[in-house]
Amino acid sequence: MRSFWSLMRAYWISERWKEAWGLTIVIALLTALSSKASVWLAEASGDLVNSIALYHDPDNTTPLASLLTSAGLLILLVLLKDAGFIGIRHLFSTTLHRKWRRWLNGRFNDALLDDNHTHFHLQHGAGAQVNGIAASPDNIDQRVQESIKGMTGGAIGLAMGIAGVVTSLFFVGQKLLELSTNVSGLEFLGDYGSAVLAFAAIAIYVPLNTLIALKLGRLLERLTVSMQQAEGSYRGELTTLFRRSFYVAASRGEGVQKAMHQRLYGDIDRNWASLNKINAGYMSFELIYNFVAARIVAYGPSLVPYMQNSISLKAYVTGAELVNSLISPCSWFIHVMPEIATLKANARRVIDLAVAIEHVQKPRDFYRLSGHSDFHYGTQNAVFGLRIQNLELMHQGTDAVPFLSATNLRFRRGEWTFVTGDSGSGKTSLIKAINGLWPYGRGHVDFPEGIKSFYAAQDVKLPNVSLKELVCLPCTRHEYSDAQVAAALHKGGLGDFIEYMGQQAREGKAWDQVLSGGQKQKLIVARILLQQPGLLFLDEAAGALDAQAKIAFHQAIKDHCPRITVISVMHEAVPPKSATGAEFYDSVLSIADSVASKKPLVVNLPAELTTILEQAQPLGRQRFPRIRLKEK
Repeated sequence: MRSFWSLMRAYWISERWKEAWGLTIVIALLTALSSKASVWLAEASGDLVNSIALYHDPDNTTPLASLLTSAGLLILLVLLKDAGFIGIRHLFSTTLHRKWRRWLNGRFNDALLDDNHTHFHLQHGAGAQVNGIAASPDNIDQRVQESIKGMTGGAIGLAMGIAGVVTSLFFVGQKLLELSTNVSGLEFLGDYGSAVLAFAAIAIYVPLNTLIALKLGRLLERLTVSMQQAEGSYRGELTTLFRRSFYVAASRGEGVQKAMHQRLYGDIDRNWASLNKINAGYMSFELIYNFVAARIVAYGPSLVPYMQNSISLKAYVTGAELVNSLISPCSWFIHVMPEIATLKANARRVIDLAVAIEHVQKPRDFYRLSGHSDFHYGTQNAVFGLRIQNLELMHQGTDAVPFLSATNLRFRRGEWTFVTGDSGSGKTSLIKAINGLWPYGRGHVDFPEGIKSFYAAQDVKLPNVSLKELVCLPCTRHEYSDAQVAAALHKGGLGDFIEYMGQQAREGKAWDQVLSGGQKQKLIVARILLQQPGLLFLDEAAGALDAQAKIAFHQAIKDHCPRITVISVMHEAVPPKSATGAEFYDSVLSIADSVASKKPLVVNLPAELTTILEQAQPLGRQRFPRIRLKEK
C-alpha cells in the first residue's frame, strides 16, 4: 500500500475479495438503473410540459386526465429513482464503506502491534527520513481512524460518481441521439445535428470549468493536510494533558499549558481561515456554474432547431432535460472537488504511515539511516544464563560516540543483580538495549534458551480491560484460571481487589484511574508471580513503594519464583534487604565513567567479625579458602 492506487485496490484483491466485489457489483447495477431512470424522468418531464402546453388545445379531449397522468408518472419515477435505486444504493455503499474501513483498520492495527514492536519503532524514529517521508509520522491515531474513514468514504463516492458518468453517457447519450434532428447550417451532420450541438456544448463547458476546479482543489488539498496536522497536534496535547493533569495541577503549570494550547490552536485558526476563503470562492464558482449549466447550456443547443420549427415543444423540453441530466454527472468532479481534495489528503497521510511501517520492519536497517545500529541477539544454553559482549550504546547521529560500554557481562541462572550509577549514566538505556528497545549502538546479547523474560518499567500504563486481563498480560485471560489469578493478586498485596477481577472498571473508573502508583507496581508483582518468568528486568519497578513495601515486593518474588534471574535498576545507593537482614541481591553492576562493570555484592560485616578476620590474616589464605568477604 505504498501508492494511491495500490491502497485503493488492496481490499479488492485481499482474502475478502468476494465480499468486496459482491457489494461493488450491486452498487454498479443500481448506479446504472439510476442513470436509466434519469432518461425516464426527462421523458416524463417533457410529457408533463407538453400536457400543460396543450391543456387548452381543442383536440385535447381529456386535458385534466392527461395532466394528472403525466404528473403522477413523474412522481412515481422520482420515487423509484431516489427512494428505490439511490436509497438502496446508499445502503450498499455505506455497508461497503464500513467493511472496507474495518478491513483496512485491522491491517494497520496488525502491522502496528506485531512482534516487531512496530508501534514503538515508529515513535522512536524521529529525525530519520526515508525517501523524503518522515520515519516517525505525526498523529498516528488520527491517521488510523479519521484518515482511513475519510479516505474509504471518499473513494467509494468517487467510484460511484465515475460509474454515474459512464452510465449516464451511455443511456442519456443514446436517447439524445434517438431524439436528434437536423439543424440548418449543419446539414452535413444529417439527423445528428442537434445531438452534436448538445455534446459540443457539454464538451466545451464542463472540461473548461473542471480545470478551474482542479486548481482550486490542489489548494484545498494542501490546506486540508495542514489542517489535519494542526488539529491532530492540538488533540494530542489535550489527550496528554488529561493523562498528566495531576502533575500540571501540582506544579501549577496551567499558565504554561494554556500558552501551549493557544499556540497550537493558533495553527488551526490560521489554516481554517485560509480554508474558509478557498471554500467560499469555490462555493461561488459552483453556484454560478450550476446556473449556467441548467439554464443556458442545457436549453441552448435545442433552441436552434426549435426556433427553426424542426422539433416540437415536447421534444425541446425533453432534449434540454436530457442535456441537463448529462451535464450533472459529467460535472460530478466539479461538485465533489473539495471532497476529492480531502480524499487525496487522507490517502497521502495513510500512505505515508504505510510506508513508514514498511521501513521499520527491519529495525536495525531502519535505525542505521540516522545513526549506528548493529545489535545482535541470540540464544545459548540456559545453564550459562544471560551474556552481553562488546556492548556500546549511542545516541542518534552518525558521528555519535558511546555513552555506555560493557565489554563482558554474564548473569548466571538464579542470580540477582543490582544496577547502580549516577542519574543519567545509562542504567535504563542498558536494560532497554538488552531487551532490543534501544535503537543506537552495537554489541551481542545472548539470552538463555527457552527462558521466558519479563520487563517491568517504573511507569505503569494500564489498558482499559478487566483486572484479570491486566494480571494475565501479556497472555490472555483464558490461559489462567480465576483461582490462579486470585492467588497472584493476594501474594502481590492486592487481595482486596480479588472480588472485582472480572470487572473492567470500578465505580465508573478504569483500573488505570482506580489504582495508585504503588498499587500498579503491586499489580506487576502479581503478573510476575502468575507467569513465573525465568529472567526478570526491574526498571525502577518498585519506585512508588515505601521501604516496607519494597521489601515485600522483593520477598514475594524471592519466595515464589525460584531460580529466577533478576536485573534491577533502583534509585537507592544500596539494595534492599529482607526483614531478617538477608541480602536479596548477589552482585552489583556499576556504571561509572561510561563503563558498566559487574562484581559480587560487597557485604557489610560487623566490626567484631572484621577484627577477627584481620587478626587471622597472617595465618595465611589457605586456612580460609572459601571466604571472599571484605568490609565496604
